[in-house]
Amino acid sequence: MALEMTQNMGGSSGWLLGTSHMVGSPDGVTLYPRFGLVLMLTHACNLRCTYCYTGAKFGRPMPEHLGRRAIDRALASLEPGGTLELGFFGGEPLLAAGLLSGLLAYARERAAEQDACLRTGLTTNGTIGTAEAWRILLDPEVDVAVSHDGLPCEHNRHRQWECGCGTSARVLRTVKRLVRSGEDFRVVMVVRPDTVDMLPAGIQFLRSLGVRQMEPSLDLWTRWSSDDVLALEDAVQRCAAIWRGGLPDLSISWFDEKAARLAGVPTGETARCSFGSGEVAVAPSGALYPCERLIGEDTACNPMRLPGCVPDGDDFLALGPASPCTRPACKVCSVADLCNTDCRCSNYVRTGDPARPDGLLCALNRSCMEATARVIGAADAEDEA
Repeated sequence: MALEMTQNMGGSSGWLLGTSHMVGSPDGVTLYPRFGLVLMLTHACNLRCTYCYTGAKFGRPMPEHLGRRAIDRALASLEPGGTLELGFFGGEPLLAAGLLSGLLAYARERAAEQDACLRTGLTTNGTIGTAEAWRILLDPEVDVAVSHDGLPCEHNRHRQWECGCGTSARVLRTVKRLVRSGEDFRVVMVVRPDTVDMLPAGIQFLRSLGVRQMEPSLDLWTRWSSDDVLALEDAVQRCAAIWRGGLPDLSISWFDEKAARLAGVPTGETARCSFGSGEVAVAPSGALYPCERLIGEDTACNPMRLPGCVPDGDDFLALGPASPCTRPACKVCSVADLCNTDCRCSNYVRTGDPARPDGLLCALNRSCMEATARVIGAADAEDEA
């Protein structure tokens, strides 16, 4: 891996099931109201990002029959009228745009036959401009997330072509076309110690281009010093001020989610962060993982591999039910009930324990919570005045 793993990863030798909301059917089989399936379509990528956590880039696309089989198993794991959340990942998934289109059509056909709801998503580096890729990007039923790290100079530090040149200009052409088309899409911004100070400026830059939904995402695979965490906390406060000034048209995920929790507004249900129970990621080989971020190069020695392979069953019910995530260290935290450090993949990356967050995740959550509370408090005071 290109990133330095700084936390203890030796605390877990295998996988641990996550939270679940399974229900029993009349025949005694336990089914899910929602199931999350992520298909890693290929290990190949046309970029060489310095912080990439998916390992070596090589041409091993997923055979279409394996993708179809995974979709069938996921649908068979749903209760009647349930929802399949289908995501496409890579490598760069739009390098396999033909495969993606075929699997998307198959999923729609099979979901309709089963009277199931279907939600689809795609994470892309935004550099693939083929006609097939644009048919997918402009599909109104596909939730598109494009990766661009804020200011072009910050993006180009780490998101580069194989030759080492920056990719910002190419990605921004995609972003601008999506804005012009009126598409509802998100921009994912990877935040690192060497770029965190410029995060607010990056958000302002993207906002000036017409981007309205931004999703900052910490680089969990690198080392964050105590000074870096202080810089992160400062950046959070400055980003919150931008968020306040852009409401209600501007969405920044760090604060949207906290605002909903503080207001007691139910957030949209999702199968994400179930860590293998109600959610599974499939490598191109057909191997199963609790999250796509843990597939890497999909080697046989990867301790995060789940039992079995895609052709081995008719559904994914054998992966549940889940063990509870108690997070005992969080019981004494004043914001535990409003926190979202229950992403087991993130916790595992940082501490080697899916149930235990580390100081970085706690600092981010506390800082976002405090900043959001100040924005809401200020808005309430203005309304009263």
